Amino acid sequence: MYDLHTHTILSDGELLPTELLRRAAVLGYDTLAITDHADASNLAHLVEAVGRVRDSARCYGVDLLVGVELTHVPPSLIPALARDAKRRGADIVVVHGETVVEPVAPGTNRAACMCEYVDVLAHPGLITVEDAGIAAERGIALEITSRAGHNRTNGHVVRVAREAGCPLTVDSDTHAPSDLMSKDARQAVALGAGLTAAESREILSRDVKRLLQK
Repeated sequence: MYDLHTHTILSDGELLPTELLRRAAVLGYDTLAITDHADASNLAHLVEAVGRVRDSARCYGVDLLVGVELTHVPPSLIPALARDAKRRGADIVVVHGETVVEPVAPGTNRAACMCEYVDVLAHPGLITVEDAGIAAERGIALEITSRAGHNRTNGHVVRVAREAGCPLTVDSDTHAPSDLMSKDARQAVALGAGLTAAESREILSRDVKRLLQK
């Protein structure tokens, strides 16, 4: 199992990175990305801080992906910050998409989908087929989320991703211990978003390292 979108006390989550890793290990996760909310003020600190718990992750048998979630960043600044995150050693860059429950700046989805340094567009709301097609060309995945509010548009995201041929991930956007999903919960979220059983199996067992190799 994987989860490519989680938060810790380094931003607005409730757990230390190491406790999050331990809880994920107990649930059976193989790969976990820690992607705390980032902008120009804290990006460098987040990449460095999460990198310090790689040894803990190895001890618990979890492949840690050091990452950030660029959050409410002006669209024009997303490319430079995403590039900076990768330059500083981030394994994954997530962008906080245009969810329908927050005032994300219009154009954020498009800017993320056009950026070669972005890996996942989180909770992209009512994303257009055109933007999803751009993401597909760049190997950027759209997220199906279990996060309350953000998950209102999961069905739309699935339909658009199918039409555009865009990869999908199923993530928790974890902030609290109870947010981490069990295997059964992950499957329920995937099926509830409108994925078929076959699509769910494929997406839930996705080789995320291959996804991140562009």
